[in-house]
Amino acid sequence: MSIPKVGRVAPAFKLLDQDGRPQELKKFLGSWVLLYFYPKDDTPGCTIEACTIRDQFKDFKKIKASVIGVSTDSVESHRKFADAYELPFTLIADTEKKLVNKYGVWGEKNMMGRKYMGTKRTSFLIDPKGKIAKVYESVKPPVHAAQVLADLKELTSKSKKK
Repeated sequence: MSIPKVGRVAPAFKLLDQDGRPQELKKFLGSWVLLYFYPKDDTPGCTIEACTIRDQFKDFKKIKASVIGVSTDSVESHRKFADAYELPFTLIADTEKKLVNKYGVWGEKNMMGRKYMGTKRTSFLIDPKGKIAKVYESVKPPVHAAQVLADLKELTSKSKKK
């Protein structure tokens, strides 16, 4: 599948989080959501991305934005990752690759000349009505949280002016 476009309704899901609890996108309606897809728990780029979001999480909360990380790792892997780095947000286990396919982020990757299938580091900013407000492709882990926060501040200030 292709990546959903800005303005479209965000594809729904019901999957388990790092604590084994079911999570659904519709539960987050009414607030902004950063839905970020990452390749693998406890790897260098993914750890940097998660920790920069963690370090700026209070700023997401001020804007009343939720953060949901998604990878194809297991619930147990997510729990260990969240515990090791004290991640205060939800991690979704997409072990059957349903969500990565719905969002068009599962595909061929290339590392040092070796081709393989995997999750492309991509994020979606979803508005309080459940529509995609922004798509971030080829995310740079060290600056991603700050970029999303800047966009959220701009988007929320625009909606207050309306």
